[in-house]
Amino acid sequence: MAELSGKKILVLVTNQGVEQDELKVPLEKLRADGAEVTVAAPETGEVKSLVGDWDRGETFPVDQTISSVNESEYDLLLLPGGTLNADALRLDQDAQKTAKAFASSGRPVAALCHGPWLLVETGLVDGKTLTSYPSVKTDIVNAGGNWVDQEVKVCPAKEWTLITSRNPGDLDAFVGAIEEQLTA
Repeated sequence: MAELSGKKILVLVTNQGVEQDELKVPLEKLRADGAEVTVAAPETGEVKSLVGDWDRGETFPVDQTISSVNESEYDLLLLPGGTLNADALRLDQDAQKTAKAFASSGRPVAALCHGPWLLVETGLVDGKTLTSYPSVKTDIVNAGGNWVDQEVKVCPAKEWTLITSRNPGDLDAFVGAIEEQLTA
């Protein structure tokens, strides 16, 4: 277990459609490590997760709206997947602004499964090497990224670090890479 006391992580999701374990597992593990993790969504209330994009999952409280977040207070941006979540989040202007602010300031971004769609939409995958759910590969390549099929990929190119993984089966490696990044 890494010691992450004093580290602040911002998680961006929509209010419905995030893949349950891609939110739950990082939340639990990173909080257990001592990190302060804030879940931000477009609206207050709760996040309704899904399991496998079809079945209803658990609900999670929203700590803050995306529009009210002061992104400069956070050490890392986390983007869970879930097809519905990621597809809606990529069009959210506040989420786009937040992702761009993290990259431009050199702070790390971690995206899982379909989570890189927000980075595709903002042009942030250009010149980066990353992985994702296989169906996102063409979008990444068309946006100037180099797609690889591996459990976790850490790419420090372009003066900011991008951590990516393919699916919920990669969560241990994904969270481990986040822990390593925050303790380096």
